[in-house]
Amino acid sequence: MSLHQDTARVLTEWPAPDAAQERLRQHYGDHLAAYPDGMWKACGDGHITASALVVDLDRERVLLTLHRKLRMWLQMGGHCEPDDATLAGAALREATEESGIEGLMLLPGGPVRLDRHHTPCAWHLDVQYAAVAPRGAVAAISDESLDLRWFGYDEVADVADESVRHLVTRTRALL
Repeated sequence: MSLHQDTARVLTEWPAPDAAQERLRQHYGDHLAAYPDGMWKACGDGHITASALVVDLDRERVLLTLHRKLRMWLQMGGHCEPDDATLAGAALREATEESGIEGLMLLPGGPVRLDRHHTPCAWHLDVQYAAVAPRGAVAAISDESLDLRWFGYDEVADVADESVRHLVTRTRALL
């Protein structure tokens, strides 16, 4: 199964938590049906991306990265790559690379939410997961980050945008 097929399957099987998320789920499916290259950065009309919110094992804090190009506090994530076999695997790879933490475990049940946003390269149709870090995890800043920091849930609203706030809220509801 290709990454494109896996992503279509994930989106088909994912139970959207509300009407707005259902509309995005349908939009993502339509995008994949219309664009055979819809998984890749080269697709100028937008592309699927994969991300993961990293949560500490005690489930009290989240790890955010100060994105080097966007200069915003965000969850870990980005473009899918040809070696990614699954969408969940792409999200886990991105979270591991950008956090420097080995042994992250995605929350079961698939994506947490969807978020469509415009970036300098194109529209990102982001499929957002959540991952739990192992006890004693030590984060390491990647080349894509200016900073990496743990935030208590109540601190996120002061530093992050609406998308990240919604991701944190939805993740907490699933923990």
